[in-house]
Amino acid sequence: MTYLQTLDWMFSRLPMYQKQGATALKPKLTNTIAFCEHLQNPQTQFKSIHVAGTNGKGSSSHMLASVLQEAGYKVGLYTSPHLVDFRERIKINGIPLPEQTVISFIKKHKDYLIEQELSFFEMTVGMAFWYFQEQQIDIAIIEVGLGGRFDSTNIISPEVSLITNIGLDHTDILGDSIDLIAAEKAGIIKQNTPVVISEYNQMSFPVFESVAKQKNAPLTLAENLEVNYTSDLLGFYQLKNIKGVVATLSQLKGFDIKESHLIQGLQNTIKNTQLLGRWQKIDTKPTVLCDTAHNKEGLSIVLSQLLQENYDQLHIVLGFVKDKNLESILPLFPKNAAYYFCSPNISRGLDAKTLKDKAVEFELKGSVYDSVSEALKAARENASIKDFIYLGGSTFVVAEVL
Repeated sequence: MTYLQTLDWMFSRLPMYQKQGATALKPKLTNTIAFCEHLQNPQTQFKSIHVAGTNGKGSSSHMLASVLQEAGYKVGLYTSPHLVDFRERIKINGIPLPEQTVISFIKKHKDYLIEQELSFFEMTVGMAFWYFQEQQIDIAIIEVGLGGRFDSTNIISPEVSLITNIGLDHTDILGDSIDLIAAEKAGIIKQNTPVVISEYNQMSFPVFESVAKQKNAPLTLAENLEVNYTSDLLGFYQLKNIKGVVATLSQLKGFDIKESHLIQGLQNTIKNTQLLGRWQKIDTKPTVLCDTAHNKEGLSIVLSQLLQENYDQLHIVLGFVKDKNLESILPLFPKNAAYYFCSPNISRGLDAKTLKDKAVEFELKGSVYDSVSEALKAARENASIKDFIYLGGSTFVVAEVL
């Protein structure tokens, strides 16, 4: 099979949460454990940092990787979902694994994957762990895909665990309250292993404290740190992520990380890791900016910053997936913007007319378009050079543009 044929097989044959939703999920780790045993447990052959959270875990993971790269280490980075190419999920020092490696891995283990009915995420995690072990990395930054307790990545024994912002997202899977979601995220806290919590939340923090105490895991609240670092990841919300990253690295033993590595690593995160979609400017005159924030907590932060930008008129290209609570999200958006409603091209994409009808209830006015690209094209045509176009609402809306 070619690379594209291999990806087609992975995406279409096996379930994947990002495409299908809750039906793709398996609340157990037995398949991942068995697959990694089949691969001779590669996850035991390298050190790691485990990162969970509702918002900020992707940015934090990339910052951690960048700082460790600046310190001279060979760093594996596993994240999800990807925006443009599947190989974004599995990188070493910012370089994605080769297409041929994906082809060879699937070809070699295809019979096993079919027989055991592994999910897309289970096979991808196994591929990442195997690749990191094969390349003899010094340390891996492993981002949780969803939740924590039953996430396929949760078979590692990390040096440190980091839990970022907690908010209401994927409530059909993780629970419909902050404390229930926190309990799922707390599943990555390991016995006698330091855990860092980026932000204080009165509903979630007691959950983390309780689990950490049960597991004798030293707990650090990063929010209390005083730091003066900045990052090339734009958006003032990154300060919260920076605090979590600094606190996590302070708990990492056996690695020589100097002040200069912190400064350069944070300033060169995009360059070192090739991260996409975080407050990313993709054009000027007019400014066109995209961000992958897709839930109430993430969007409230991004929109607060958006309203502080200088422009004559704001244009918003907006699309969501079906499981979003629009009643809590749409009130965040400004009423004086021009809206271009669209749907990401996946089965979970929310119908653009349905979105428009709901948006009208919150006095958000605009037109419906057949695709993300058509919506962005219309926004460009309507905008003057001093206007501002924001594109978001879903990771998949951003992915189609990038």
